[in-house]
Amino acid sequence: DGAVKKVKELMEKEGKVSFALRIEVLPGGCSGMTYDFSFDNTQRQDDLVIEKNGLKIFIDEASLEYLKGSRIDYVETLHEAGFKIDNPNASSGCGCGKSFA
Repeated sequence: DGAVKKVKELMEKEGKVSFALRIEVLPGGCSGMTYDFSFDNTQRQDDLVIEKNGLKIFIDEASLEYLKGSRIDYVETLHEAGFKIDNPNASSGCGCGKSFA
């Protein structure tokens, strides 16, 4: 719920209220794979569409394999702020939390 609230705030700030959040897993990062978040208003043929509290989320079929069972949240503490991904499919990750293997 915290992540949905934060994404909606960012969408409003960027004037993209009618867009969806696209979540992708792409090659890269220090561990081999990286998460990519963007606002998108075009649904692709292979997208899974999820709706959570009025937020539409697009995840392509290839990324879905890496994200099954994952939880995405937004944390804001004295030490960190940002999206946190708990991915049970990741066998290892980097210190920054932005890439995994």
